Amino acid sequence: MAGVAAAGIAAVTFSLVPTTAVAAESQAPVQSRTTSTVSTSATDSARTPAVSAIIAKQFSSPDIAAKVQSVVQKTASEKTKAAEAVAKAKADAQKRADEAANRSTVRKPVYKNNLDGWIKESLAIMKKHKIPGSYEGLHRNIIRESSGNPKAINLWDINARNGIPSKGLLQVIPPTFKAYHVKGTPFDIYDPVANIVAAANYAADRYGSMDNVNSAY
Repeated sequence: MAGVAAAGIAAVTFSLVPTTAVAAESQAPVQSRTTSTVSTSATDSARTPAVSAIIAKQFSSPDIAAKVQSVVQKTASEKTKAAEAVAKAKADAQKRADEAANRSTVRKPVYKNNLDGWIKESLAIMKKHKIPGSYEGLHRNIIRESSGNPKAINLWDINARNGIPSKGLLQVIPPTFKAYHVKGTPFDIYDPVANIVAAANYAADRYGSMDNVNSAY
């Protein structure tokens, strides 16, 4: 009996030891994994400020600052170039307008302030208003009537005695000048061009043309 009891105790003891060992072993990995997880989390927590510091250092480094400054300067330069392009376009447009105005001024005839110039300017106006007449016809009658003096006035003929003396290059009386004055010329009977054009307009109406006038009219 004693022997059997001892053997039974030994068997029980043998069966209990492995179970306890396995249990111990099964707990060991759990403790190790928990320790490892805690250790990793602690490492990450310690690493985060360091990474942030590196990133901050990178963005605050001279190289990054220089790149940012370069971008700012490039943008400012592009804006300046755009403004200069607009200003140049406006200046070019104004220049073209000025040149066109100058060409127009150059093309406009400039007449001399003498009998030849007055007749030529009158002929240009007459042509525009379809009033007939030639240089020769105007010149011939002007010389006969006033000798080319735009301030000439007749104080002795019938018109003068009637109080409406003939005046100017072609010796026109005031009522005739008023009736046949051509728009665009000065309303001044002593103005050489206005006097010629009005007289030519009257002669065209009465004689067909100043060219047909060979005496007092």
